[in-house]
Formats: sequence, structure tokens, C-alpha cells
Amino acid sequence: MNGELPKLPEIGQWGSVEELYRLQDARLPDALALAHRSPFHRRRLGPGELPGTVEQLAGIALSTKEDLRESHPWGMLAVPKEELATYHESSGTSGEPTPSYFTEADWYDVIDRFSRNAIGLLPADTVLVRTPYSMLTTAHQAHQAARLRGATVVPADNRSLVMPYARVIKVLRDLEVTVAWCLPTECLLWVAAARAAGLRPERDFPALRGFLLAGEPLTEARRTRIGQLWGGSPVRQDYGSTETGSLAGECPAGRMHLWADRFLAEVYDPATGRSSREGTGQLVITTLYRAAMPLLRYNLEDTVRVSSADCECGWHLPSIEVLGRSAGGYPVGGVRVAQHEIEQLVFGLPEQRGVLFWRARARPAMLEVEIEVPDDQRAAACAELTSRVRESLGVDCAVRGVPTGTLVSPEVLTKQHEFVKPKTLFADDEDWSRSVIYY
Repeated sequence: MNGELPKLPEIGQWGSVEELYRLQDARLPDALALAHRSPFHRRRLGPGELPGTVEQLAGIALSTKEDLRESHPWGMLAVPKEELATYHESSGTSGEPTPSYFTEADWYDVIDRFSRNAIGLLPADTVLVRTPYSMLTTAHQAHQAARLRGATVVPADNRSLVMPYARVIKVLRDLEVTVAWCLPTECLLWVAAARAAGLRPERDFPALRGFLLAGEPLTEARRTRIGQLWGGSPVRQDYGSTETGSLAGECPAGRMHLWADRFLAEVYDPATGRSSREGTGQLVITTLYRAAMPLLRYNLEDTVRVSSADCECGWHLPSIEVLGRSAGGYPVGGVRVAQHEIEQLVFGLPEQRGVLFWRARARPAMLEVEIEVPDDQRAAACAELTSRVRESLGVDCAVRGVPTGTLVSPEVLTKQHEFVKPKTLFADDEDWSRSVIYY
């Protein structure tokens, strides 16, 4: 990390949530002054006196992903371009990608927040980074945080043909990876890939001491199942976005906390237009230290549940539960059904049922669910899940068990992809169809 490091708050500097809120209040004028340097926020805030309190901040209109898209690429920039360290874009899963950029000081803030997670990265760790590097921030924050703590990084990516699942399993075992940073679904795919290779995930990876997961909502049932399948390895969660970097992470007591010393968080109710410090609604954040691209009242459009209740960790940070995208879910027979609700029920099935993979489709009058399940467990698993869905969600459903390998083919788990470098001169007996455009 080059240059002078910024002075940032550290856990332990405040003794209560009330003290934390006073810390936010004291920082807010500086944060607004940073934001006022960007063309977008300067137009929004106008030429008058800047808001000085949280109450006054509530008078500023929410900013959205669409605002970021319309400001592409540099409309949010609040520093000279030569001060930038990196430029990123989101994956665009909810529309066109959104831009995001950071100075070196911004990156120090990001990796410092990420490093707080209770997984506790150490110099002795070998960390597998298995989230996308391309344009997103997710892999880069884990990579830099691990290096800052002196750990060895294995930059595996999960959008690269050179790292199929079979190779991931080999790397996990041969390099004695201790911590894996990945999506929750990856953990289940690795279980299947390990078994396809004749390995037992619960016993044959003794160096693995924990998973650090992000990128998808993670229900408690799926988290528990992942831990069971990997022999009791701890499963921790981080929550963030490409626009912000890490927003929350888990404490030693297992609760996920907002990094509210670095962000001011609001819970927004779109039905009333009101915001509060806690409750259930859409998460809106205001950055307190971001220099390159400050965000004011930025609506992430994620539905969350926030509480300021005390936690035994003593961090005195609000806890957060991420429930999914506000636009998520589909109507079934008059009831809106969300993915996390079904996931909780699927992974609530007994472990001996052997269900790793599932999919569901919302029909107008019925929820259709398919689960991969071994032959000897199929009838019991389908009956149990049908009953759970009807009782918990109040919708009719049809659950169908399909053979193992239907939803995730054995070829996906075992194939080694060929990696081709650019080539324009071929021998007489070589296939030259891959010249110039190589794949």
C-alpha cells in the first residue's frame, strides 16, 4: 500500500451504539464535503450550505444504481483521475453494470474492513480466492486483505476455463488450502467434485479451517449444511457490493455486523418513504471516508433486517441479516415466494437425504421444485419437502426428485478444459479453426 495511510476508526474506540452514532455525526460534514467534489453530488446538493446532521441528510434524495449507470464513467468522480488506483464495474445481474472506483486510501479502508471478519486471516494461511477478478471488487479485496495479513494467495478466479472444478479440488488438497473465499454454491459443487474424484470432503482436506462466503444470500440452513459436509469447518459470511466493497462481516459470536463506523446505514421503507436506524427494509448507505466515489443515501436495493441489540462480541456495531434483493421473488397462488425461503426448506431436510442441488419454478397456481436426490432417499425427501413448502409458505407445490447428475452433470465436475494460447501457424495435420480467435 503506497502513500500515507488514512486514520480510520477501529473497533474498541466506542463503548456503545450511541457512541458509534456520535462518531458518525462527527464525521458526516467531512463526508459530505468529499461528496460535494463529484459532479453528480454537486448537482444534487446545490450551492447552499451542506447538511450537517443525520436528520438533515434525510432531506437528500436517494441515489440509485440507475444514477450510477447514467453517470458512467466519471460522473461520480470526486478526485483527480490520476489519484485513482483501480476502476471496476458490477456484474450487471440486475441490469447494466454500475461503475466503481477507488484511490489507494479507499482500498486501505476496504481491505481493513474485510480483514475484520472472524475467520481471522494469518500469515500461516493459504487462501483460495475463488470469486471473479474481472471488473468486480470481490476477489481483489480478498486478495489484498490476505496479502496485508501475510497469507499466501491462490488466485483461482471462478470465471476462468483454466480452473474447472476438478482442478479446484486438486489445488485445495495439494496446496493444503486453509481458507476458501467463494460463493456458497461453490462449496456444494466442490463436495460433488471431491466425491467424483473419489475423495471425502469431510475427511480428506484436513488443512481447511474455514470458508468465507459472499455473493449470494446465505440461509442458516445452507450454512449449517455446508459446515456438516466439510467435516465441521466454520462457515463465515461477508456482505458487500462492487460499489462499496465489504459492508458487513461476522464477529466471533457468529453474528454479521455492519461496518457502521465507515458507513452511515439507513433502513428504508419504500411504501412510506421513511428511513430508520433499524428494522426491515431496503439498505441505504452513506460513505464516511470514500474519496474517489463517495455515495450519499445510496440504495443497494437489498432487503435487510438491522438491529442495534447488544452482541456478546462487544463490537457495538448494528447486526444485519440480508434477506435478498427487493425485486426478488415471484407470485405463486397469491403469495410472493422468495428464493431464500425455499432454500431454507430444502437444506432443512435431514443430511442423510443427500440433497445438494435444487431448482424451482413459480407457476401461477403452484410451485414446481426439482431436487437431485439418491434413489433410496427420493420418496422420503420429496414427501418431506412437499409438506414443508405447503406448511411454511402456504402454497401448493409439486416436488420431483431427479437422479444425481441431472442438475449438475458429472462432466462439469470432472472435465479438464483445454487452455489455448494465440496461434497463427499450424502444422499440416493441426486444426487451424482456432486461429486468431482462440478459445
